[in-house]
Amino acid sequence: MIATENKNLSVLIKNEARDLGFDLCGIAQTKNLTENGTILKSWCKAGMHDEMSYLERDIEKRINPELLFPGVKSIVVTGLNYFSENMQKKSGVPVISRYAYGFDYHNVIRSKLKKLLAFIKTIEQKTEGKAFIDSAPLLEKAWAKEAGLGWQGKHSIVINKEIGSFFFIGALLLNIDLEPDKPFSGDYCGSCRLCIDHCPTGAINNNRTIDARKCIANLTVENRGPLPEKFIPRLGSRVYGCDRCQEVCPWNKNAKQNKTTEFTLSYEIAEMDPDNWQALTKEQFVHLFKKSAMNRVKYEDFVRNIAAAFKSNNQQL
Repeated sequence: MIATENKNLSVLIKNEARDLGFDLCGIAQTKNLTENGTILKSWCKAGMHDEMSYLERDIEKRINPELLFPGVKSIVVTGLNYFSENMQKKSGVPVISRYAYGFDYHNVIRSKLKKLLAFIKTIEQKTEGKAFIDSAPLLEKAWAKEAGLGWQGKHSIVINKEIGSFFFIGALLLNIDLEPDKPFSGDYCGSCRLCIDHCPTGAINNNRTIDARKCIANLTVENRGPLPEKFIPRLGSRVYGCDRCQEVCPWNKNAKQNKTTEFTLSYEIAEMDPDNWQALTKEQFVHLFKKSAMNRVKYEDFVRNIAAAFKSNNQQL
């Protein structure tokens, strides 16, 4: 049984998460995600992780949070909206995914989670915790479902009934017992397959997984070799990530502008025209993107993407 004081603490944690700017917050009870591990192993065995070899390492850690944070008892899972209506202004320019607007979301969310942990410690001093934001072997999407935040859509991304799927997932592993939320058990995709049918490269499988070898997000971010020629006409000018499957999802038709000022697309980037993009120097690249999530890609690979985007404009199917 969960003690009354910890039930109250669960409520206080959710309230504080809202005050810190999180749009969603749920709590999961720790367990071994055996079923998810089976799916991950099968997916990797089929080669669908492409060159992301780190995904097939430490699978036991990915499914067992105890191996990541010994003594963990509860996982606080947060969602932070990043949808933006304020996009690039010029036509015919290379397109970057909304999640890369503004400052690097890893730093933004980590800061909020650290503040949330500090708040918890003021109430329960024995609390120890560790924050995770998709940069460690933790299955964030599975834990979001366990914490009641939503279901995994056919595009593999977690969908929440209230805010859709344009949100970052953060997790705080704690060594204290909290009142868990009921895992989300519904599936509200129904017979809809818009995300599957509108994926430019046919990367979305029928079992809620993605073939990274075809995915524009992977090809423009993780890929270190040349872009496959067969996919260039389908890039649709995208040079960093791809929002297409989320843009066509009915659950995002009422998506609202995010409230996190750090996720605002800079004026400089928003106003860049085709000539600016084609003439982008390394110094400009560092100036524009060093504090964003786009610091993950090297300048040389980004220039490769820009060249492919302009080629795509001339070859679009």
